[in-house]
Amino acid sequence: MTQQDALTRLGEIRRSIDNLDASVVHILAERFRLTQEVGRLKAEHDLPAADPEREKRQVARLRALAHDAQLDPEFAEKFLNFVIAEVIHHHQRIAEQRGSAIAE
Repeated sequence: MTQQDALTRLGEIRRSIDNLDASVVHILAERFRLTQEVGRLKAEHDLPAADPEREKRQVARLRALAHDAQLDPEFAEKFLNFVIAEVIHHHQRIAEQRGSAIAE
């Protein structure tokens, strides 16, 4: 393989990575749209923003999926924990906004 061939292949791989990055962003956006709905339901029914038992099950599930996909389960867990923390933050904000709207 020549250096030019390597650069051509590198460009192809990077385009694939860019497409996957775009897919990840769109999938995360859809996930957060759904979790916003969950947050509204929780706020309307005075349910807690966090659900530690579900989070524990989700972590175990994602670790198994990561293992099966040959992805580092530790990385997958860190990623999910980051997402969960953001979702909980959104749920708390929704509940606070709902509380403010009720008080008015």
